[in-house]
Amino acid sequence: MASFVDRVVLHVSGGTGGHGCVSVHREKFKPLGGPDGGNGGNGGDVILRVDHQTTTLLDYHHAPHRHATNGGPGMGDWRGGKNGETLILPVPDGTVVKSKDGTVLADLVGEGTEYVAAAGGIGGLGNAALSSQKRRAPGFALLGIEGESSDIVLELKSIADIALVGFPSAGKSSLIAAMSAARPKIADYPFTTLVPNLGVVQAGDVRFTIADVPGLIEGASEGKGLGHHFLRHVERCAALVHVLDCGTLEADRDPLSDLAVIEAELEKYAVDMSYAGQDGEVVPLNHRPRLVALNKVDLPDGKDMAEFVRPELESRGYRVFEISATSHEGLRQLGFAMAEIVQAARDAVAAAPPKVQPVVIKPRAVNETGFRIRREEKGLEPLFRVLGEKPVRWVKQTDFTNEEAIGYLADRLAKLGVETELFKQGAKPGDTVVIGEDDGVVFDWEPTMMAGAELLASPRGTDVRFADIGDRPTRGQKREEQQERKDAKAAARAELEAERKAGIWTESVSSRRIAKPLKESGLGADDDF
Repeated sequence: MASFVDRVVLHVSGGTGGHGCVSVHREKFKPLGGPDGGNGGNGGDVILRVDHQTTTLLDYHHAPHRHATNGGPGMGDWRGGKNGETLILPVPDGTVVKSKDGTVLADLVGEGTEYVAAAGGIGGLGNAALSSQKRRAPGFALLGIEGESSDIVLELKSIADIALVGFPSAGKSSLIAAMSAARPKIADYPFTTLVPNLGVVQAGDVRFTIADVPGLIEGASEGKGLGHHFLRHVERCAALVHVLDCGTLEADRDPLSDLAVIEAELEKYAVDMSYAGQDGEVVPLNHRPRLVALNKVDLPDGKDMAEFVRPELESRGYRVFEISATSHEGLRQLGFAMAEIVQAARDAVAAAPPKVQPVVIKPRAVNETGFRIRREEKGLEPLFRVLGEKPVRWVKQTDFTNEEAIGYLADRLAKLGVETELFKQGAKPGDTVVIGEDDGVVFDWEPTMMAGAELLASPRGTDVRFADIGDRPTRGQKREEQQERKDAKAAARAELEAERKAGIWTESVSSRRIAKPLKESGLGADDDF
């Protein structure tokens, strides 16, 4: 069973926002006291937080799916729903957050550093919040939307000042145990160290950490051995210490050939761009300060080998120390040399001027609409796809079982200018309109769906614009019918006027005024009074 995990794929999702409430306030002598539906609560966020008590990602290896709690629904009497609780996920110091494609999202260094991995969804508005002077009693509410959902990669990069690198069984674990209080597993067979080990060293007034990385062998960059996989743990180190085995019994190995192999493997390792110095540049591992520790000089053959290779190493520019992790010979000098490099790196960071990111002001463009329409084709028929943060969010908030809610959506889209833009792009009645990407909502566009539902008299929860939508005449048809009625009235007046002028109809206006009351009284026009 794994006990140390430094890379996991985590599936996180924020809580879903609660739905708004549709309610009407009622009390004695006030049967309709106005809308009082409360808003839904917001969903909880998923936050990664650095915790010094956490040293591994093992918990997320066993349980990679994490979900924050949902928001509560709104209630009557203006009561809002409860917000979902934030889910705090503790991670080790030095955790790097990446997307599935390798993009660095956050570098979490320092106790308490946080990153919102998945934001919770917002709660829907109740009908009390949707009421206005024109829409006094809305019969609908907005739905809560789902929280963000994503797959992220967590990689642990140990926070260490000095890294110990070398072949398996070179004595790195013994060295870190001799110089610090760390107690890693030590055995007399290769690849004893399976996970990176950290130790704290005190040299004078300087306290620093050293990391023991599993041994490197030739071909590690191609996946052989374990060391190349764990080199991410030394990316933050200020210096490297090559631990060379001077007491090896293998005939084809010696300290110089071991050093050449390790240097070649370090050269092939590409440092992650998530680690950068004060100047914003990434320093390759082979370009950082390096020390050479000739280990196992307590052995007779080891002492002779160290004296033999030391001149050659010093001629190459290395600072060389003859040490023994068993007898502790030379460890004090090596410790102070490490402290000197660490202190110099810390002084350089402290002396560097703070990097202040310039404030970039991006004013909204005058012609920015907040949405865009992309024309496509599906089955040789035109399709118009509406994209934008607002339209997509509004669709998610709409209850499509409520006609009034759909009408409210139509009003919002028309006010945003979606219908006008559809006309400009040549959309015709009956064309397919999709709001959103592949999972968007599909509509058959009906341009007669004019805004102004709050001005139309209809029962709560309904919209007269949706009544018998298939039988309703279009604007053009209504204008034609109106013109036909006008022409019929004009023709009737002309015909009566022609008959009057021809003498066919000679009744005067005065006789009609006399005949009308006589007819109503039951008397004829020729009766005697």
